[in-house]
Amino acid sequence: MSSEDGTRGGGAAGDAVPEQLALVREAVRKAKVPRAKPRTWRGAALAKELPVARVLVDKGVLHLDRYFDYAVPEELDAVAQPGVRVRVRFGAGGRNVREGRREGGSLIDGFLVERVAESDYPGALAALAQVVSPEPVLGPELLELARAVADRYAGSLADVLQLAVPPRHARAEAVEMSGPAQPPVVPEPGSWLRYERGEGFLRALAGGGAPRAVWTALPGPEWAEEIARAVQATLASGRGALVVVPAGRPAARVDEALGELLGEGRHALLTADAGQERRYREWLAVRRGAVRAVVGTRAAMFAPVRDPGLVVVWDDGDAGHSDDNAPFPHVREVLELRASRDKCAFLLGSWSCTVEAAQLVESGWAAPIVAGREQVRAAAPLVRTVGDGDLARDEAARAARLPSLAWQVARDGLRDGPVLVQVPRRGYVPRMACARCREPARCVHCAGPLQARDAAGALLCGWCGREEAGWHCPECGGYRLRAQVVGARRTAEELGRAFPAVPVRTSGREHVLDTVPGTPALVVSTPGAEPVAEGGYAAALLLDGWAMLGRPDLRAGEDALRRWIGAAALVRDQGVGGRVVVVAEPTLRPVQALVRWDPVGHAVRELAERAELGFPPVSRMAAVSGTAQAVVDFLGALELPSDAEVLGPVPMAGPASGSGARSGAGSAADAGRARRAGAPSAGEQGERALIRVPPGSGAALAAALKSAQAARMARGVSESERVRIRVDPPDIG
Repeated sequence: MSSEDGTRGGGAAGDAVPEQLALVREAVRKAKVPRAKPRTWRGAALAKELPVARVLVDKGVLHLDRYFDYAVPEELDAVAQPGVRVRVRFGAGGRNVREGRREGGSLIDGFLVERVAESDYPGALAALAQVVSPEPVLGPELLELARAVADRYAGSLADVLQLAVPPRHARAEAVEMSGPAQPPVVPEPGSWLRYERGEGFLRALAGGGAPRAVWTALPGPEWAEEIARAVQATLASGRGALVVVPAGRPAARVDEALGELLGEGRHALLTADAGQERRYREWLAVRRGAVRAVVGTRAAMFAPVRDPGLVVVWDDGDAGHSDDNAPFPHVREVLELRASRDKCAFLLGSWSCTVEAAQLVESGWAAPIVAGREQVRAAAPLVRTVGDGDLARDEAARAARLPSLAWQVARDGLRDGPVLVQVPRRGYVPRMACARCREPARCVHCAGPLQARDAAGALLCGWCGREEAGWHCPECGGYRLRAQVVGARRTAEELGRAFPAVPVRTSGREHVLDTVPGTPALVVSTPGAEPVAEGGYAAALLLDGWAMLGRPDLRAGEDALRRWIGAAALVRDQGVGGRVVVVAEPTLRPVQALVRWDPVGHAVRELAERAELGFPPVSRMAAVSGTAQAVVDFLGALELPSDAEVLGPVPMAGPASGSGARSGAGSAADAGRARRAGAPSAGEQGERALIRVPPGSGAALAAALKSAQAARMARGVSESERVRIRVDPPDIG
């Protein structure tokens, strides 16, 4: 042992030994002082003021969708503040009480909602076990919004908060953050001048107003910059802004546009791709007020923006805006709630137009922002169609997949740049049928659709994944198969043989390209995965339109038009030779809307038909699915509003019973997914009932569904007796 002054053994150094031992003894002595145990706090003194904490426990079951009271130990008084994460003992029962404290039960997470002086519960209270972090992550505004969303969708508050509050990361909480930056200057209108009410909308935002608008964007890449200018105008008024897009790629484009206009550090990017620590750090920056602008994907709809002045949703028809977790909220509806509750501006933008967007305009809740017909014609590509009559007369179409017009447009386009080829299905041959009688090929184990994954012809089930070696048709006994739908990989293979000197790139679920260079190439993509081409595509081929229009769903036409317009918007305008060929019957309404580039007119006509039929969005609807007996039992116990109408139940195949399957994904996309509670297993016949109410009764329907489901769960129903409830299902069938 040595000291810094060079002495060894005795002296100051020698005195240090007993001193250090004394410190150790003192630490041990303090550790042995009787203290309240952290899990029960038995005998511990309670907080002198507001000794009762109301806690929302993280148990996403409807019959426990309420607050529970816990005692606040004096040692946790300072950190046990409203909004913090806590851990509590739950499920002990009222008999296990020692020294005035309830003990036992499992340790679960929760949020401390408020502190009160007295509890309404007459028995003994358990104590808070632990305050996980002193960071208040659940403010009153977010709590009220989450409660409103839970009530609208007949769900539990705990489930909504799982979507709204990201998981904790201690290192992110330790980061010091500065205050918000000074408001930026009011932006120039820029390309908003192309729209009849565009400049006025920006001016209202900059002046502190709260305009509501449905914006039909012109084709081209300017949409991201236009959103960024709207955000800048809102920040210039001293308020915050929130932008929600359906996926990471459009989020990156808006993020880049905001960075160019506002500079670094002036906004937050909230996406799942960012990783847990970075996402939580960005979310905390928003919660603490360090940044006032947010762009992100679906979960960002709950971002705790300070003093929000604008909420934006881009491409509300995309399936990515509908959450796959209970209670299945939709971004558009949540942002409508936020705009109404916070009295802020609302902007719904898309290249296309959904029926819900058309209803917002027709009801007067929002005003339209559209460009004049001259502007639309100048910005859109030229669209040509190939119908059934053309295919029947086309020798090339009978011998190959592409009609002569498509081959010619592709060949001409490749002289000037890349050509986009949109294919409705991914994979190689995702649908097979008997070559003799056209009976769909099904798996003998679960009745799922058989698929060819490669040129070798190996057949796999799209539901259970089993390989089928010796298939034969149960109807006619045939052994030969033909393709019902040809996938993106097979299309790329055929095009590669037809254009051997041109590179072929594919973009789909397994590998999505973000951008491609402006050099000649064939880009084969599934809907929604189209990469952006430098300078725009020279042409686009939209194949197998019948596969998208023929889906047995109320939204088939609307969704097909949205996907077509989304691809065609990436093509150069017709003034510089941009061409689009769609292989679909030209007399159909969605095809005509694409040719005229009139998505608003298509949505208005669809809305009128929905009104005649009484279908959403004119009415409110809920889907109840499960096994046949479970659905019947649930409907029998349900106390519906007097104006409710039950449609069904009707049989439904097992893997499709989610009622929220991604549009265009098909059953192949469901392979390997975990089965949801209340959904029949693969091959099991389930049923679904639709419950419809007129406008004004949606809240009563949601309350009735929630009450009935809570009563069943409180009784402890078995797995086979569970039902799945989805309010406002995205696909009705």
